[in-house]
Amino acid sequence: MACTHTVTIYHRDLHQTYTVEVPEDRYILQAAENQGASLPFSCRNGACTTCAVRILEGEVDQPEAMGLSPDLRRQGYALLCVSYPRSDLRVETQDEDEVYELQFGRYFGKGKVRFGLPIEDD
Repeated sequence: MACTHTVTIYHRDLHQTYTVEVPEDRYILQAAENQGASLPFSCRNGACTTCAVRILEGEVDQPEAMGLSPDLRRQGYALLCVSYPRSDLRVETQDEDEVYELQFGRYFGKGKVRFGLPIEDD
C-alpha cells in the first residue's frame, strides 16, 4: 500500500485553499479533484503549464512533466497533472502566462525568428 501525504494547495485566482490526502502512486491533480478541489488544468499529460504550481514546502516526483523545463523544476515549479507527492506539500497555483513567459520569454519578443534563432530586422 502506498504512503499517503497531505497536500495543501492555495488557488490564487479563487483565494481558496484545498487540503487533500494523496497517495504516492497517484497524480496530485487527479486525487485533488476526486476530493472536491476545483483546480486549473488543460492537457492532463504534462505538456502545457495550465496546472503549474510553485512548491512552497515539500517534494514531488514529476518524470512526465514535458511542459516544464529542468530549470523551472529546479526553481520549485511543478505540474500537478503529472506530479506524485514524495512528502507533505504546500503549493500555490501560478498564472499560466507567467510560467510560459519564464520558460519561453527569452525566445519570443526579440524580433523575427528564422531556424529557431532571432534575427535582426532589415
